[in-house]
Amino acid sequence: MPEKKPSDAAPLLGESGERILDARALRGLAHPLRIRILKSLRHDGPATASQLAERLGESSGATSYHLRQLATHGFVDDDPERGRGRERWWKAVHTGTTFADDLHTSTDPEVRGAADLFMHEVAGIHTQEVSTWLATARDWPAPWATSGDLSDFTLNLTAAQLHELNEKLHAVVETYRTAGPDTSHGSEAAQVRVHLHSFPRAVPPA
Repeated sequence: MPEKKPSDAAPLLGESGERILDARALRGLAHPLRIRILKSLRHDGPATASQLAERLGESSGATSYHLRQLATHGFVDDDPERGRGRERWWKAVHTGTTFADDLHTSTDPEVRGAADLFMHEVAGIHTQEVSTWLATARDWPAPWATSGDLSDFTLNLTAAQLHELNEKLHAVVETYRTAGPDTSHGSEAAQVRVHLHSFPRAVPPA
């Protein structure tokens, strides 16, 4: 049996089916337009390169090139149910991504640079999403307008407690993902974005 090349190796997946980024996968994803393309395919559904170009304000040549790069690294794939003739539709392969543990401690400058770019792009996307919600909240019916949340908390925790807190919050979110929307009482469902930011901060000296 021929030995698999790195590009042919099966991607690492988490318990919920999210893609675990190793150093090679991270370098393949760490480009601003690729991150935005993957976000759009995950949140807005399959699309062609031309449709993505229109969504993102880019040229179809650029979206087509970066779609092929994402496909090389296993983030996107053809959507045969929608393809017609020469029209090529793309879909996201996974619902999300997460870092492998060793990426947080890597001393490789290239890996650290890719990780920094990725995290800053994600933070920028989160900021944009919150800004869009604040600008449009009054356009939603009252039950939606009063159900959103923009809270922050300050806790004194150890690193182990912070990890435990994040694990519990993720577990709660997963229960809603697996249960799906409850429309038994005539309520309508909408796509909901949940942001979880938790990190230590240095307290200035008194």
